[in-house]
Amino acid sequence: MLASLIRLPIALSMFLAGAVYFIVTSQDLGLLADQVMGQMTGIYVLVAIPMFILAANVMNDSGISERLWGAADALVGRLRGGTGHVTVLVSIIFSSMTGSAVTEAAGPGVVAVKMMRKIGRYPIELAVAVTAAASVIAPVIPPSIPLVIYAMLSGASVGTLFLAGIVPGLLMALIIMTTIAVMARFYDLPTGTGARIGETMPRLGRAALPMTLPVVLLGGIWTGWFSPTESAAVAALWGMVLGILIMRTLQLRQLPGAFETSVRQMAATMLLIASAFVVNYAIANEGLGAALVRWISSMELTQLQFMLLVNAILLVLGCFLDGSVILLVVIPLLLPSVKALGIDLNYFGVVVVINFMIGLISPPYGLVLFVLSSLTGAPLQKVFVAILPFVASLIMLLLLLVIFPQIILFLPHMFGYY
Repeated sequence: MLASLIRLPIALSMFLAGAVYFIVTSQDLGLLADQVMGQMTGIYVLVAIPMFILAANVMNDSGISERLWGAADALVGRLRGGTGHVTVLVSIIFSSMTGSAVTEAAGPGVVAVKMMRKIGRYPIELAVAVTAAASVIAPVIPPSIPLVIYAMLSGASVGTLFLAGIVPGLLMALIIMTTIAVMARFYDLPTGTGARIGETMPRLGRAALPMTLPVVLLGGIWTGWFSPTESAAVAALWGMVLGILIMRTLQLRQLPGAFETSVRQMAATMLLIASAFVVNYAIANEGLGAALVRWISSMELTQLQFMLLVNAILLVLGCFLDGSVILLVVIPLLLPSVKALGIDLNYFGVVVVINFMIGLISPPYGLVLFVLSSLTGAPLQKVFVAILPFVASLIMLLLLLVIFPQIILFLPHMFGYY
């Protein structure tokens, strides 16, 4: 808490907490390095994270935003508040290229805010709220960096998690678009123009090549051509092939910049994961996980009661803590209880990731809200009010997913993962 007050980065705060623990318990500080190196070198799935980050940056530098926006506008631009619906549709497509809510908000999200303001006559706070809500779809629809990290922590299958995230991600888009339709009438937004007669097919055709990335990526995983971890490298390579050789929208001289940006983002992510291993060692060494299992067992909760309790706690924590901290520190504490109660790990993983995404747009913390407010100049207080209907609708969806696990597990069952 003290480290956050002095604005120390989260990863350094966690390292500091671990160092204090080793000093107080009179343990060798060399265990810091031992825990980090020993854990990280043994987890093959971590290789996927930098590759997905590189793939996202290569695709973003390829200038495909215009193509995707034009295709989405041709499909849903005629609806009332049409540019908001277009923003959601573009977010679904970009989710296969970013895997990060903050990346989506800071990249295509800023463009979406300008388009909603210019074409759709959206008030700036509503434009930011729509963009923020749409951006949290990205880490649920595969490829998803949070789901890869969860797989690392829980031992769940990355491929199964990716499949399990598709239906919930599409439902998130549907409920956000439904909320936009209601808000559009409340704000008396105009009906969009969409594409002119004869423009629809050409616009969709221009977006066809970028859309091959999720087809190659997910198709390769589910057909067994390559593993989920290897698919990250395939995604990065295919992004370069598309941008440089096929679409010719990416120049070779742009690649060093994409690599540099990827290295910076990867370093921040890996440092955060490394610091979490130190904190998790302290938690395990003190037996907190086992104590939590005993406490939950003494309450004799059913699976549903446990899930409702956990999600209520995580929603509150998400209003004040970064989702990455909850994922890396709190979730390992809960996993023994999840396994003891026989709760499906893939179902639990998708539910908690959606929970974290709601936290990213929940006042008063709402990291995505802060990012978009700073980039667009929208008053944060007004954005906090405008985002509330979207937060409420996503919480309703989360409750539905908790009560009916088969919604999440439908596709994994259909593809024979069980």
